[in-house]
Amino acid sequence: MSTKVSKRRIIPANLMRWLDSHADSQEDMTSTEFNWVRLMPYVVLHIACFGAFFTGVSTTAVVVCLALFWVRMFAITAFYHRYFAHKSFRTNRFFQFIFAVMGNMSAQRGPLWWAAHHRVHHQHSDQEEDLHSPVQRGFWWSHLGWLTCNASFVTRLERIPDFAKYPELRWLDRYDNVVPLVLILVLFFSGELLSIYLPQLNTDGAQLVVWGFFISTVCLFHATVTINSLCHTWGTRRFNTTDDSRNNFILALLTLGEGWHNNHHRYAISTRQGFYWWQLDITYLILKTMSWLGIVHDLRPVPAHVLKEGRHGR
Repeated sequence: MSTKVSKRRIIPANLMRWLDSHADSQEDMTSTEFNWVRLMPYVVLHIACFGAFFTGVSTTAVVVCLALFWVRMFAITAFYHRYFAHKSFRTNRFFQFIFAVMGNMSAQRGPLWWAAHHRVHHQHSDQEEDLHSPVQRGFWWSHLGWLTCNASFVTRLERIPDFAKYPELRWLDRYDNVVPLVLILVLFFSGELLSIYLPQLNTDGAQLVVWGFFISTVCLFHATVTINSLCHTWGTRRFNTTDDSRNNFILALLTLGEGWHNNHHRYAISTRQGFYWWQLDITYLILKTMSWLGIVHDLRPVPAHVLKEGRHGR
């Protein structure tokens, strides 16, 4: 009887955590087992993409899809990753929050959650404690499976006290589905207005939601997590790091420079991940431009001895 009651309590508590990620749960939040319930949001995201068969497509929808892919990719690579996780440059509190919101638009949880887990990844890369290591548990686990386990759901605030002190970031992290939902509403109402006032664009609310949010977000998700999975299995190793990180030119193009992953694991606090002029790192180029405009500053360089070491690699 008590077991049935506890299960009845666990289900609504877990559903509540999709709205409030800090809500209490009676589950074991240290479990690293695959959780089918936590897979459901990803299933919904992918199924919703098939809505394109009903909404059709337009040039406007494709432009919005691509624009939101690249803008949110930059927010993830530059701020969720290089800023919040590694503090490889500095900015003021206003822009810190603006780009945190832009990163949250990607539906990849809050900035504190993202950065805290990434710091653990670097501390224990490809070791047992690394939740998304393909070396430990295989490709599909590192690509998606780890995101379903209870241990990955918790924001480990003790890992990121330097940013957890900001209440606006804690709020964004706690209610991490609010911004994506607002984006969906903005896309829908924008599309409806365009269908009324600019009908020649051949779009509407449903079409912009499907292409601008669901298709764009799914593509963004897979591009991001390939760094966890493919960049630890496929590519070249310029540096002899203690993990199995790889450099991958194709993924570097797709992720605005994140594919230079072996470089990154050699010297993670550098703002640039394409260490050499021929390693295209668009995120760094944008950040460099932003530094000229005063939006960011104190970009951390790659030390000369690291560059020299890498020239003897592949």
